[in-house]
Amino acid sequence: MPSYALPCRIALLLLTGVSIAASPGRPAGDVDAARLKNAAQEPQNWFAGGRDTDGTYYSPLATIDSSNVATLGFAWDYDLGSPQRGQEATPIVIDGVMYTSGTWGYVYAVDAATGHELWRYDPKADYKAARNPCCDMVNRGVAIWKGKVYVAAVDGRLHALDAVTGKKIWSVDTIYDHSQPYSSTGAPQIAGAVVVIGNSGSDIGVGGVRGYVSAYDLASGALKWRFFTVPAAPGAAFENPELEAAAKTWDSHRKPEYKGGGTAWDAFAYDPALDLIYFGTANAAPYDLRQLGPDQRDSLYTASIIALNATTGRKAWHYQTTPRDSWDYDAVQKLVFADIPVGGKSRAVVMQANKNGFFYVLDRKSGELLSAKSFTYVNWASGVDMKTGRPVPTKTSDWYSSPKNVYPSWMGGHTWQPMSYSPQTHLVYIPVLDAPAVWVDLAHNGGPVKYLDGFFTVNGIIPDYQYDAVENTRLYGPVPALATLQSERKVKLVREILRAWDPANQKVVWEQETSDGVRAYDGGTMSTAGNLVFQGRANGELWVYAADSGKVLTSIKTGSHIMAAPMTYAIGKEQYVAVQVGYGGTGIASGPIPPTSAAVHFQNTNRIIAFKLGGGAVPAPPARIELPFPKPPAQTASAAAIAAGEVIFIQECSRCHTFGPNVTPDLRKLNAGLQAIFKDIVLRGAVAPTGMESFADILSETDVNNVHAYLIDQAWQGYKAQEASDHPAAHP
Repeated sequence: MPSYALPCRIALLLLTGVSIAASPGRPAGDVDAARLKNAAQEPQNWFAGGRDTDGTYYSPLATIDSSNVATLGFAWDYDLGSPQRGQEATPIVIDGVMYTSGTWGYVYAVDAATGHELWRYDPKADYKAARNPCCDMVNRGVAIWKGKVYVAAVDGRLHALDAVTGKKIWSVDTIYDHSQPYSSTGAPQIAGAVVVIGNSGSDIGVGGVRGYVSAYDLASGALKWRFFTVPAAPGAAFENPELEAAAKTWDSHRKPEYKGGGTAWDAFAYDPALDLIYFGTANAAPYDLRQLGPDQRDSLYTASIIALNATTGRKAWHYQTTPRDSWDYDAVQKLVFADIPVGGKSRAVVMQANKNGFFYVLDRKSGELLSAKSFTYVNWASGVDMKTGRPVPTKTSDWYSSPKNVYPSWMGGHTWQPMSYSPQTHLVYIPVLDAPAVWVDLAHNGGPVKYLDGFFTVNGIIPDYQYDAVENTRLYGPVPALATLQSERKVKLVREILRAWDPANQKVVWEQETSDGVRAYDGGTMSTAGNLVFQGRANGELWVYAADSGKVLTSIKTGSHIMAAPMTYAIGKEQYVAVQVGYGGTGIASGPIPPTSAAVHFQNTNRIIAFKLGGGAVPAPPARIELPFPKPPAQTASAAAIAAGEVIFIQECSRCHTFGPNVTPDLRKLNAGLQAIFKDIVLRGAVAPTGMESFADILSETDVNNVHAYLIDQAWQGYKAQEASDHPAAHP
């Protein structure tokens, strides 16, 4: 909505009785420490991404329960607008107003009872930053505090907005070095007197970016402190004392182009009683630590959970979940607080279902490791040594010697999709990815592709329905046949599972398989006092289970791929469930939209859908129309140029563009106008506002000509197959 229309919209809502600040005597966005501490006394509100300071994604509301949830249906929906990309945020509802974020870092405020828009905010993010996120221009949410809404846009600018009007109060650039491919996709965290934000980029470029977190004054946006998670290049000064110790765990031969990684791109938490802010850090960069030198050390503080004093920014403790990380095992998954029995007494803990497949329970004050058991199938390590706190690697983990099928994959046994903890059942509900990756050393395995943006000099090939050993061998060198890989498991190699995990007794209580044989990118979870667990699926259905037993209670068709975690709130006596929907994220770089995804059949309309008891059927988006191949331009390039173009396309373009239906364009289907300006698009940013910024800093004119030749070659193959087909869609 254009900014000039906002006053008219607000005036109309006032005239029609829609409240902007819906609680008498309270201004909009009125959240403070007292309200958060007593969040259980206000079950109608969802104060933060995980609802409260514990980050449990659990609600005390119980109007909707196992006896009536089957009548749950459509209440309203709200269109987030374009571009139609991945939606990963969980909305916040405070006093009847819903706040959330979307692509680029847009912010939306809507009336939570009706879905009527109150305002929306365009962060006017720098187009150049759209190239930087490894996994789409997603945003995982906002933070609300004392009448302000905080959001980090994709270009790294942190914005503070007025909760009533959506007008900017201040913004600050959180990126300290724009020559590096930094971006911001995570939600800010309020921590005492500051708002804290990290960034992403550990997988991008030659050697990733250098991770850090920054804290800003809530009122003014002034920088209060910054904590770097990895040391700078050997010989550089240490910005904080903790880096002197960390430097001893890095190879001293490391060249300046290897920045180290360790970014904090999600999963912040804050304990006001301890004044500690917690966050996880991403993988080491590059994945092949041999490139840093002969000494393969632990590389602190990558793949770690860190606790900092929120006032000073100094480290209280750290625990490294994956020393010498060579498998992209970020530790940035959601952190959940709870009090659970350990050794016969209650302990205040922080819990994480880590990407590496182990469920960690740590003492919240000291960081002491209390338990670490695998919550999914793991073959890269035999377990975690409780004396040292270190995982015990197996021979399968060593992909240096030959390609290995490693569980979990680089996607993780659990990744950014939130898990929920119910204090009612004392169970954690984890969206589990039971999937491996065939890790291949591109530099030494013998294929023509030696580098992949987002993977450095390795590749992690998921052996799902797209796995083609012959084609993968042609590109990357010899890899195992699918039958060889399957011999390790009696179940399908790739599955998604909802598991109810008992963190005190370290065991699975129940499970439900949600996606069989496909990387579907199902959603996060939410649990309630109504003995319910909610999870959205790729196929567009919102599923509801009994929290104690896992019994399926109902499922609701929406027509939209659901990746984010649902939430719930109440207006008066009416309880609502809401979820933000839209396909994108990691999946856009992993091939076409999964065949089980609703986005294959329906337009990928980004929206919020709200449900209530007695509601009707959810309106599905319009049907997806897959455009036919237009007649491509004549091919004038040589076979050698086409082959070179294929390698460059895989190396630099395949992170965002794949062949087949996706949220980014299928470049085989460019129309004549775009074909004519292809070089201007890639080298001069002719369509930068769409998210396609110039690649002139990476690709030469010859490179671009070769990529174009390869795409024309692929376009002709598709066009000829189409023309030979009798399918009506081939001849519109």
